[in-house]
Amino acid sequence: MNLIGLKTLYMKEMNRTFAIPMQTILSPVISTMLYFVVFGGAIGASISEIDGVTYTQFIVPGLIMMSLIINSLSASSSGIFFPKFMGTIYELLTAPLSYLEITLGYVLSAATRAMMIGFIIYLTALFFTPVTIVHPFIALGFSMLTALAFALFGFVIGIWSENFEKLNIFPALIITPLSFLGGVFYSLH
Repeated sequence: MNLIGLKTLYMKEMNRTFAIPMQTILSPVISTMLYFVVFGGAIGASISEIDGVTYTQFIVPGLIMMSLIINSLSASSSGIFFPKFMGTIYELLTAPLSYLEITLGYVLSAATRAMMIGFIIYLTALFFTPVTIVHPFIALGFSMLTALAFALFGFVIGIWSENFEKLNIFPALIITPLSFLGGVFYSLH
């Protein structure tokens, strides 16, 4: 395993994230907070409690997971798609990296970015409502597994995509509708 090459690819992708923080970090946090304020304010005023917690406390974990899913998927899919689109993928393919190392570099950086955004959303949500995590290690582990799984899925989408329409099919037509139908904003009971 070429650890130096893997670290270099990981750092390249993380530098891409930090090069445009308004787009990669702040924009997803603001979008999620808008969901929080709009749904928490509009619906939360008419719902007293769900399973012993307030509505605003109820939607925080769902919004964090929705953000993890969308950001890990989009970071890894765009990370591999744009070099393909611009024709610079050949430089990566001729580097002394195996396919496993290339996949790990993109997937780990996308999962790291998504976890950072999820943590920032959690800290921001604390300004609106007290949210306690009863089992922090389980929550952290589940968050990491979710970010890694959807980063892998996004990597496959980025490889499969030939144009921008294919790149956005899954986030726009599958992930977003399922997040609205999956109990993020209401109890499935």
